[in-house]
Amino acid sequence: MPAAPVVPQAKDFAPMINWSYDLIIWSFSLLVDLFFREVHPRGAFRIPKRGAVIFVAAPHANQFVDPLILMRAVRLEARRRLAILVAEKSMRRKFIGWLSRRVGAVPVARAQDMTSNGTGRIYLPDPEQPTKIRGVGTKFEDECMPGGLLVLPALKGKSPASAEILEVLNDEEIVLKKEFKSSGAIQQLTQETADGKGVTFKKAPKVDQTMVYDAVFHRLNSGGCVGIFPEGGSHDRTELLPLKAGVAIMALGALSANPDCDLRIVPAGLNYFHAHKFRSRAVVEFGTPIEVPKELVDLYKNGDKREAVRALLEMIYNGLTAVTVSAPDYETLMTIQAARRLYKPTHKKLPLPAVVELNRRLVTGYTHFKDDPRIVSLRASVAEYNRQLRLLGLRDHQVEYAKFSVPKVVATLIYRVTKLTILGIGALPGFILFLPVFIATKIISIKKAKEALKASTVKIQGRDVIATWKLLVALAFAPVCYNFYVILFCWWTAAHRFYGLMPDWMPTIGVAIVGWILFPTITFAALRFGEIGMDIAKSLRPLFLSLSPASANTLVRLRERRAQLSEEVTRLINDLGPELFPDFEAGRIVVRPTDGGPSSPLNDEVPAIHFPRRGSDALSDDGQGGPVKHSVPRNESFANLGSIGLFASRPVSRARSRTNSTGGFPVMALSGMESQEGFESVTKKIADAMMERRRRRAQGAEEEEAMLLGGESEEEQEEEEKKDV
Repeated sequence: MPAAPVVPQAKDFAPMINWSYDLIIWSFSLLVDLFFREVHPRGAFRIPKRGAVIFVAAPHANQFVDPLILMRAVRLEARRRLAILVAEKSMRRKFIGWLSRRVGAVPVARAQDMTSNGTGRIYLPDPEQPTKIRGVGTKFEDECMPGGLLVLPALKGKSPASAEILEVLNDEEIVLKKEFKSSGAIQQLTQETADGKGVTFKKAPKVDQTMVYDAVFHRLNSGGCVGIFPEGGSHDRTELLPLKAGVAIMALGALSANPDCDLRIVPAGLNYFHAHKFRSRAVVEFGTPIEVPKELVDLYKNGDKREAVRALLEMIYNGLTAVTVSAPDYETLMTIQAARRLYKPTHKKLPLPAVVELNRRLVTGYTHFKDDPRIVSLRASVAEYNRQLRLLGLRDHQVEYAKFSVPKVVATLIYRVTKLTILGIGALPGFILFLPVFIATKIISIKKAKEALKASTVKIQGRDVIATWKLLVALAFAPVCYNFYVILFCWWTAAHRFYGLMPDWMPTIGVAIVGWILFPTITFAALRFGEIGMDIAKSLRPLFLSLSPASANTLVRLRERRAQLSEEVTRLINDLGPELFPDFEAGRIVVRPTDGGPSSPLNDEVPAIHFPRRGSDALSDDGQGGPVKHSVPRNESFANLGSIGLFASRPVSRARSRTNSTGGFPVMALSGMESQEGFESVTKKIADAMMERRRRRAQGAEEEEAMLLGGESEEEQEEEEKKDV
């Protein structure tokens, strides 16, 4: 007899306890600020302040770290708590399961986590009847069940094909609900090899998700928030995986049962820069809330659930693509990032959100114009430039060292080596203290990545689990290690009193307290010193290359080639950009040089970087047109370690998010316009007038400007232009 359907255990559906949730989020925020150099929330003002919300987050590139980043951002920026859907397989881990239950997570049993090898081989006897599968030496009646899955072996790194079982006829015959559609799967089922007909297979039991949906519906009907990763599992690919239908079923089911729950779906893009590396960066971007159309809810109620789910999944996917950077492959992503560096001014450092936005626009443009001969040629040139950088062991921004004179290179080299030596001495004690933890995290995370890669069909290198295991191992091993140091410190003090430096009246517990404060402080200081020192160490190689006769000329030629590529990239973007983005000029991130960029005499007057709101930002929180209402961001947060100057990677006076919507008082744009269109029209006219003026000045038309403006001061001139408009 086949086994019964798998049902999640009731004990895993624990209620959310607010104080426990806040304590855990605060505690792990310290780890997040230590592991990541910067986590920048963007668009947090779009998060609804009340009502049911489903957060759909992608790409799922960092296993257990992704839920933590999302929960932390929502709690700090919107003051809301959300219940994350967690794989039941993860809930079986003692620490992860205990932690997940404390924050009210909802366990989800996944069929792919319960696959096992089936007995015998399966094949397709008649292509005219693609749903009827036969077996050789199989035991379908004992191993399979209606609602379960048949899973074929993966082909060339692709996801394995699977199909749901409709009926088990006997041990060697089975009927599928829907046939295998891919050509690769058909080839596997119809092939004949030395081992026999068809192919080996895996089977998975039917999973009963009734309790999961009930828990989600209860949370949403009470006005709470739920977080889900609709790709179904973590991965390290550069593109989004196909979305699972569960998120659409949850949204449509909740609205069908309670149309007044005011449910909205908020896309959340998790954009990492080297997610698996220590002290990397991340941007969490929240998109425009999606309101489920009433027509889809009615369609779902009337029985056409498949079409309703398909349409809603398409809306969710489009929402996610607007807040993520998704490239078809790794090589394309590297080319896009190189093009971004060539496009921006070399002496300007783009803020992290602007980098993500520029990457996204470049990916969109490349996808649209990838067959254009100019794009094909430019991609080959950029790829060759990247190859030359790798051969020299350089980064793009280091090519500029080629223009330094020899005395300047020598002086810079001496200064940086001296600074690196001082920082190295300061970081050495903390490095020695943390070395055992570092070695343990490195070894275990690499081992776990190999295990995950072996068990997965969608991972490329298994990097999505590395950061998770680094944090988990450090969380467990660091306290043990530092307590051992404290014990040694107490023993040494009791035995030698530090050669008379420690007074006799100091009790052992006092020595322990000093150790618990001293050793972590030394390590934290070493963290910051080491971070700066690593940046300096990476900058030494191009300086040595500039002094070497064998490579100096190569570096000069590479710099000249970079200048040519930068000009080509800029020209091509400025030519093709307006065709794809109607608001290209008004909403550009990097202004033209003739508009006051780095080569313009107006460089000190006109900023080279613009921070425009995207089209979706022009809507208020309720999705209607009109002036945007949101709160003034709070000046500073003491909720995490990033607020401390020693560990902050940007000035501590800046808020965690420019779009932070907590604290302060509501602000509404002061305008007499009756519509958003009128407001945007006036704004565009002002921008066009000022752009035209900058263009005239950049071309050296001082005499013409003097006649037009009558010799007024700059402030008066700009004021007159605005009045004219």
